[in-house]
Amino acid sequence: MGRLCGVGNGLRTKTNVNLGTSTDLCDLENEIEKVRISRKYGADTVMDLSTGGDLRAIRRRVLEEADMPFGTVPIYQAAVKATSQGREISSLTVDEIFAAVSEQAEEGVDFVTLHCGVTMETVERLQQEGRVMNVVSRGGAFLIDWMLANEKQNPLYEYFDRVLEIARRYDVTLSLGDGMRPGCLADATDRAQIQELIILGELARLALDAGVQVMIEGPGHIPINEVKENIRLEKELCHGAPFYVLGPIVTDVAPGYDHITSAIGGAIAASVGADFLCCVTPAEHLRLPSLDDVKEGLIATRIAAHAADIAKGIPGAAEWDRKISELREKRDWAAQLKIAMDPDKATEYHDSARAIADDVCTMCSQYCSIKISGDRLKKRAAK
Repeated sequence: MGRLCGVGNGLRTKTNVNLGTSTDLCDLENEIEKVRISRKYGADTVMDLSTGGDLRAIRRRVLEEADMPFGTVPIYQAAVKATSQGREISSLTVDEIFAAVSEQAEEGVDFVTLHCGVTMETVERLQQEGRVMNVVSRGGAFLIDWMLANEKQNPLYEYFDRVLEIARRYDVTLSLGDGMRPGCLADATDRAQIQELIILGELARLALDAGVQVMIEGPGHIPINEVKENIRLEKELCHGAPFYVLGPIVTDVAPGYDHITSAIGGAIAASVGADFLCCVTPAEHLRLPSLDDVKEGLIATRIAAHAADIAKGIPGAAEWDRKISELREKRDWAAQLKIAMDPDKATEYHDSARAIADDVCTMCSQYCSIKISGDRLKKRAAK
């Protein structure tokens, strides 16, 4: 059995890393290495979002490597199956969609993202809204394509009892996906997003009543001044269900630096109640992330989560900061580098430019404020 991971009120803010192939880049060993990086640098969970190659083989190999809770988005497999057969996504049958959910649950997946709140009603709201960017959720887009082509309700919503039956049978947590999440600040907190959230709250209650664990996925791109209200709305409308947010990204103008824009939003979101942060890498919006991108994104996300845990008073959070500060005061470099969030990078920076004296760094060298004040205060205390 892998590591257990509790998500919710009163617990440490958790972090997830997305990995997976695309039709343009399909390197299984590279994705396995991303799992190892995720483990090494402290991710709590990983999700396989593969859309290229043999999805079943990729998923099973990642499951073997991961010793942490593992999530998937089953609609991806259903859609890829259809297109690989030369069919339209809209040609999928309801049974084919549910077969993907069942198969992945049976294989041992711990949580699944299902876009059950993308309904005909939310699509109508979307069309009336006049968004700058309509739909940026891949799973949401697949289902909208299916619904509008067939003029039928989302089967994951219409047959939610089937979803619950699968989740109960295989003890799978439902991560109710936000197919209407805003993909830019201009679309944040609009009617389509909130309508979907209302529906997800109703489905979350049904899941809880059925004894199925459930969490809610959230935005997305949100202006910094709207982050707190988005968290409050989710907690109120979804009966306190854990909130799993992608970022939120607080500005659209920094491609290549979205691990920073999302860490800013994530720290605020988690400090006011979000429970689970999804890693956003520097490559977001630009390409499939590299190994270095995954590490950079994960560390940024963990920084946001830890900063929020201090604000929330999570036991042990502030103590970590106090310990490293005590070691800095003593100028115990080896010990402080060892307990840093990223010991490798901290050590690399420190060792790349060594000061003449071993107890200071090259930022201040002989004029180190900690050393000067500390030595003088010790002399005074000794009198």
